[in-house]
Amino acid sequence: MAKKARILVVEDDFDIANILNIYFDGQGYSVQVAGTGSEALLKVKERRPDLIMLDIILPDMDGYSVCQQLRSRPETSDIPILFLTQKDERSDRISGLELGADDYITKPFDIEELKLRVQNSLRRSERERWIDARTGLPAGGLIQERLGELITREDWALLDMRVKNLEEYQAEQGFLAVDNLLHNLAAMFGTILQDEGSRDDFLGHAGSGNFIIITEPDRAPTIRSQVRAQFHELMTRLDRRTEEEAPPMQLAIGLIDGREHAFENVSSLTEAALEARRSDGAGSDSP
Repeated sequence: MAKKARILVVEDDFDIANILNIYFDGQGYSVQVAGTGSEALLKVKERRPDLIMLDIILPDMDGYSVCQQLRSRPETSDIPILFLTQKDERSDRISGLELGADDYITKPFDIEELKLRVQNSLRRSERERWIDARTGLPAGGLIQERLGELITREDWALLDMRVKNLEEYQAEQGFLAVDNLLHNLAAMFGTILQDEGSRDDFLGHAGSGNFIIITEPDRAPTIRSQVRAQFHELMTRLDRRTEEEAPPMQLAIGLIDGREHAFENVSSLTEAALEARRSDGAGSDSP
């Protein structure tokens, strides 16, 4: 029997959440419901869904914040997100899509149309689960496999990298400019690993501006320094905006040395990498 696709409905309106639960359960999906953004993030951490229907207006945090948190983590960055909301202004749609939402559906909605959008998003996600189309790099599924392999080893280092202020750049320059930037970043990282890395190094694109490198611990500091320097050079060529016009893009890098940490599972590893990245000054070479 084929595995049921898991859908997480994040909706504080009980009637709408109940309708979606009953309907998609009847369509053969495994459905969970969360009434707040914080509950949704907890459920995603406990059991990764295959697709999320996310209301924008929630009691504790808005759907944009939930989406942003999910897109910032490698283990959840590739989950399809469908915004389901009463907000139908063009600016709201653009805001959602810029954060990485896969679709945007306004209430009241046609349940049959919603079913087709869910099916299309799941098919597209399955195709893109292994290789990112924009960069040609390993994506969510392959990244998760490689991270899982690290748990029982010590001879590794993980660089968790995220381009900061990419959303503002996309809002001003458009999707094509971002695709070009990501393509150039992938090529840059690949060249650095050829020069400074080892044969078994791994480079992955975890979605949007998130990349990871798995390498040998002794090589990681040099690779990180090269990444910083070449990222600055690349931004000088591609981003001609001044700091007065827009916040400059920066690369935050979290470094985890497998010799110094032990992790029970992939979730604890990615949480540690996220915290290391958040504490990075996006320009300092200190750990």
